[in-house]
Amino acid sequence: MAYAYITYRKNKVLAEASEKRLKAIKEFTEFGSGFKIALRDLEIRGAGNILGPEQHGHMEAVGYEMYCKLLDEAVKELKGETILPEIDTQIDIMVTAYIPSSYISNVNQKIEVYQDIANIDKEEQISEVIDELIDRYGDIPKELENLLEIAKIKILARALEVVSIVQKGEKLVIQFNNTEKIFDGAVQILIDLYKSRVLFSAGAVPYITFKLQSKKDSDILNDVIKILNVLKG
Repeated sequence: MAYAYITYRKNKVLAEASEKRLKAIKEFTEFGSGFKIALRDLEIRGAGNILGPEQHGHMEAVGYEMYCKLLDEAVKELKGETILPEIDTQIDIMVTAYIPSSYISNVNQKIEVYQDIANIDKEEQISEVIDELIDRYGDIPKELENLLEIAKIKILARALEVVSIVQKGEKLVIQFNNTEKIFDGAVQILIDLYKSRVLFSAGAVPYITFKLQSKKDSDILNDVIKILNVLKG
């Protein structure tokens, strides 16, 4: 009886896994979706043991992206490398940034693109996303360009440990986690570039106040990127 029950459970699990695989194939039928199907299959069956043939389902519990991130952190920890806490920068600026329905009408595809943009953590990935968007949907509208520029801002801000970038009327306030990422030379360059438009406040919560001269989306985004690049450089 025990053997029969185990066999029944095994067959049921295999049937459920097969059903999930078929559903994944049905969901991703567009050109170039083979990689996505492979990733979904990894999530269904588990990635296996790196040091042996065993299969497990831990990946299914956390998802592929998170699984890779946790694995990377575990490897760094074993190497004795310092793992810094990731700062999720709050960005609240008055620009129009979204995916228009006239560009991507399918809701599932739109959510997929939003997720791809949210997962960007390197500047070179932005070019990859842009190439894929142009290939699949055509020229990118301005609203989506702005969204991609914000993704670039988040990458730069994370490296500088920027806590928040908030627009208050005609001013931008860029708040930092600490002063270690802000160099006196970089601040002086900003003052030379923007004169009285820039105010640096040191203290327990260091921040930079920047006076905007234009309300155009592109000008606001360009100013933020330029300021962060100066601080980074």
